[in-house]
Amino acid sequence: AASAWGGGATCGPPRATARMTSLFEKENPYVEQMVATARQISRRGYGILAADESLVTAGKRLETIGLDNTVENRRAFRELLFTTPGLEKYISGCILFDETMYQTTSGGERFVDILKRRGILVGTKLDTGLRPIAGTHGETRTGGLDGLGDRVLNYRKEGATFAKWRAVLHVG
Repeated sequence: AASAWGGGATCGPPRATARMTSLFEKENPYVEQMVATARQISRRGYGILAADESLVTAGKRLETIGLDNTVENRRAFRELLFTTPGLEKYISGCILFDETMYQTTSGGERFVDILKRRGILVGTKLDTGLRPIAGTHGETRTGGLDGLGDRVLNYRKEGATFAKWRAVLHVG
């Protein structure tokens, strides 16, 4: 007779195998924190709010509702997003644009603090956008390696616990 495990009558549950550990995992003092962050973000039923629109993209969104692309209008739009009642029931992490990392509500509370208080992890975009590749006809690469270490340290100090890196390539 076949067992529930898909084998014959003598088969039992799957055997635990030893977990392979890389040198990176053995020597990195932040592995436990990284795993905890990944688990928090990837909880079943939750999503990541990508609120890291560039100034140009934010302007395009505001234009669709008849608003000018100003610092105040971008701030008010983000306040509306981050103070939505019940947001924490659906969002586990939020990616912020550089400008947003330092913005506050109309009452003076930092957006980063609002999100963290609600149990939403704060992340940021680390790349600095597309850059043309010299000597090509419109091909691009992602910029941002220059100064990356300093940006990571600063965003961490400001409350970010994860980051995204966008690598868009345009090859003709």
